[in-house]
Parts: sequence; C-alpha cells; structure tokens
Amino acid sequence: MDDFYGVFIIAGVLAVQYFFSTRNSIYWGGIVPVAYIVFLTWMFITNHIESIIGFILILLLGILFLIIEWSGGRKYLREKTKKELDKMKTHDIK
Repeated sequence: MDDFYGVFIIAGVLAVQYFFSTRNSIYWGGIVPVAYIVFLTWMFITNHIESIIGFILILLLGILFLIIEWSGGRKYLREKTKKELDKMKTHDIK
C-alpha cells in the first residue's frame, strides 16, 4: 500500500515540476529540484538513507527526471508562444 501512495506522490511532484516549467520565468522550474536536493540531503543526514551510493543514485535519478520534465515544459511554452505569434501575424496580414 505504501508503494501505491509513493507512485501518486512522484506523479504529483513531476506534474508540479511540469507546471512550474511552463511559466514565463525560467526560475520557477528550479524550485522543485532545489527542494528535492534539500529533502534528500536531509534524509541522508538523518540516516533515512544509509548508503552514500544509494543517496547519489536516488539524487541523480530524481534530478534526471526533473530535468526531463523541465525541458518538456520549456519546449511546450516555446511552441505555445510561437503559435500565438503566428496567429497574431496571420491576423495582422488580413
């Protein structure tokens, strides 16, 4: 049952990361990765994660997924902006 909630928590975090990444300011996409690093470091310091190799692997894997979501969100924002500009240019021509 714990894994069931874990999947939803991970999906929620990735959804929030994607949402923040689609904002106009590029810095919004940095909030979740910084919070993730702080949280994992706290877990390592308080011995919730006992292995340094496990800590590094979890950290790198999580950051990788967050960067992928950030990249997807930025790409969506660029495409959306381009479509809006094309629509405005088309409207101006008519």
